[in-house]
Amino acid sequence: MLYNLLFPLADDFAIFNLFRYLTFRTGGAIMTALLISFIFGPVVIKWLKSKQHRGQPIRDDGPQSHIITKQGTPTMGGFLILLALGSGTILWADLTNAYVWSVLLVTLGFGAIGFVDDY
Repeated sequence: MLYNLLFPLADDFAIFNLFRYLTFRTGGAIMTALLISFIFGPVVIKWLKSKQHRGQPIRDDGPQSHIITKQGTPTMGGFLILLALGSGTILWADLTNAYVWSVLLVTLGFGAIGFVDDY
C-alpha cells in the first residue's frame, strides 16, 4: 500500500524513490511485522489463554518433560504470525502484483486450515 501511495511521488520528492527498491520494502515489512508481534503478542497470548483453559492437549505416551513444560500452552498461536505477516505484506508490498495476492491468499488459506484443526 505504501508503495502504491508513495512511489508516484518520487518525481517530486527524491526520498520516495526508495520505495522502488525491493530490499527497502522488505526491511520495512520485517520491521513492521516485528513491531506488530511485539505490541500485539502479549495481548493475543493472554486472550488465547483466557479462551483455552487447559491449553494444548498433551499425550501421555510422549516425553515426561512435555507433560510438565507444555501444559497450558495455548493453541492457535499462528494467528499472531499471520497477523504480523499479513499486515507487513499489505503495508509494504506492490499490491498491483498478482503474485503478492496469490501468495498472501495461499498463506491465509493454510492459516484457515490450521485454525480449523486447532479449533
